[in-house]
Amino acid sequence: MDAGLEIHALTPERRADFLAFFDGEAFADNPRWGFCYCQFLLVDHRVVQWSARGAAENREAACTRIACGQMQGWLAYREGRVIGWCHAGPRRLFAALDDTVEPEAAQMGQIGCFVIARPYRRQGVATALLQAALAGLKAQGLRVVEAMPATPGTVPSDAREHFGPQAMFERAGFLPHRLDDDGSKLFMRREL
Repeated sequence: MDAGLEIHALTPERRADFLAFFDGEAFADNPRWGFCYCQFLLVDHRVVQWSARGAAENREAACTRIACGQMQGWLAYREGRVIGWCHAGPRRLFAALDDTVEPEAAQMGQIGCFVIARPYRRQGVATALLQAALAGLKAQGLRVVEAMPATPGTVPSDAREHFGPQAMFERAGFLPHRLDDDGSKLFMRREL
């Protein structure tokens, strides 16, 4: 890992850093997702109409979830400022995935998304965040972790590759598990 890069778990004490990143440069080159605040995977889409939610509602939901430990992830810092984020935690927190029957869910971690500020992409920030997430999920007693990168050729730009590149997961020891229904995401797993 680059000597100037620091990785820290998201805690209530780091909520202001998370918010500053998401309020600022997190989606500077992909403003379409600027309202998300990493809530997309935390809501049950069978119940919640995602398109009806706005930035204020998602920001407040993030604050509430961070305060009570129902939202986990890791923040990458350079010179005291957040430059990247990896949303990861126990599978039970990812309500958007509840429609998938998963026998190992109680022992499973989930890698959600990555948001890396544009000037810092392709410099190993996502890989460093992934390594921290894997260590953190293992420390929570989870035995297996799942990621869901887009299949090659389905993402038009780095800004939209928020689930992380397949090659990064392959380098970290993830193996293909299954394709989603429309073939746009490859679910990959590895043991912790």
